[in-house]
Amino acid sequence: MNNQLLEELAWRGMLLDKTEGVDSLFAQEGPVTAYIGFDPTADSLHVGSLLPIMGLVHFQRCGHKPIALVGGATGMIGDPSGKSKERNLLTPDILAHNVACIHAQLEKFLDFETEKNPARLVNNADWIGPMSFIEFMRDVGKHFSVGAMLAKESVKRRVSEAGISFTEFGYMILQSHDFYHLNKEFDCTLQMGGSDQWGNITAGADLIRRRSDGTRKAHGIVFPLVKSASGTKFGKTEDGAVWLDANRTSPYRFYQFWLNTPDADALGYLKAFTTLSREEVDALAEAQEAAPHKREVQHKLAGDITSRVHGEQALQAAIQASRAMFGGDLDELSGSEVGDIFNEVPSTEIARSSFEGEGCPILQLFTDCGVTKSNGEARRLCQGNGMNLNNRRITDVKRNVVLDDAIEGKYLVLRKGGKTYHLVKLRD
Repeated sequence: MNNQLLEELAWRGMLLDKTEGVDSLFAQEGPVTAYIGFDPTADSLHVGSLLPIMGLVHFQRCGHKPIALVGGATGMIGDPSGKSKERNLLTPDILAHNVACIHAQLEKFLDFETEKNPARLVNNADWIGPMSFIEFMRDVGKHFSVGAMLAKESVKRRVSEAGISFTEFGYMILQSHDFYHLNKEFDCTLQMGGSDQWGNITAGADLIRRRSDGTRKAHGIVFPLVKSASGTKFGKTEDGAVWLDANRTSPYRFYQFWLNTPDADALGYLKAFTTLSREEVDALAEAQEAAPHKREVQHKLAGDITSRVHGEQALQAAIQASRAMFGGDLDELSGSEVGDIFNEVPSTEIARSSFEGEGCPILQLFTDCGVTKSNGEARRLCQGNGMNLNNRRITDVKRNVVLDDAIEGKYLVLRKGGKTYHLVKLRD
């Protein structure tokens, strides 16, 4: 296997730093076992978690054995790394629910069935939970120097800014014990993670060395923190985080997040967040350079990730919904999809009774909603083929809008020209 993984990560822009000896580790015969931890502070991972997830994906594709650890125990404390204040502590019931949800999401990325190098899911509550405080302090805590812990950048920053509780201060020891446990039980010799995890990873490697009297060695690899070319934090929008759970971020909005990737970021994201080969990426890069207006890299990026996270059917629905914003057919969209697609356009609530019987004149509807300033302007819009109802052109100035026009009896989509949308929400 040699250094295939390191070369793969480097080409994809995912290798920021590594501990001494990592090259020798991969030069050995046979697969390497590595783990990455995921924090169950919510019932879903978000796109900020995708880089470490893809790290495990590429690791497994290179023939190695990946372990995904969900911190059912450490999640009850919270990692201070990269955080300006202490997190709220979660109850065991909430944590159990979050862990189960994250397990299901990770199964979309990793192969747990292959005979050669199956992925493994573990929960550190299984080995940390049964430990007594005295046992933990005696067998684990004694190996840590307070001075060395205070020197770690993640701890030093918190101490100098908001302060740090004893609870969070102990997080590093718990995560180090995870590495020791996995090393002992599964011969896990590598931990990977974001660059903010460097201090925790090296502390775990030191613990393994100390507890084995130097007979066992462990290593670490860290990925860069993803930022856009403009320097903004990756995965954040005006609406907040972009989640992998469809109930938190709809497949349409998930697809749009990737589709709207700036040109300066698209190629790098394609390398890091997909399994496309170097040849495929190079071909797309050439196509993008030849016809940048087609945005082929963004379309491939959005399609690949959305299909993996939400499935092919959800991807096709997202593509269809995206076309709807540019005048596509709305007939096959559900009411909830329409509400989601046009959530950010101006909207008006109108009583359902206004569309009963003979309904509401189309010219009056456009004017009452402010799409046109007067019925005269609405008439001219219609006569100029610029009036659309549910993305269908209206040519009859005397047409009335009735309940049957409403999508699932809930929404009407008005469009002026090619781009000006207005959503009508029917209320009882």
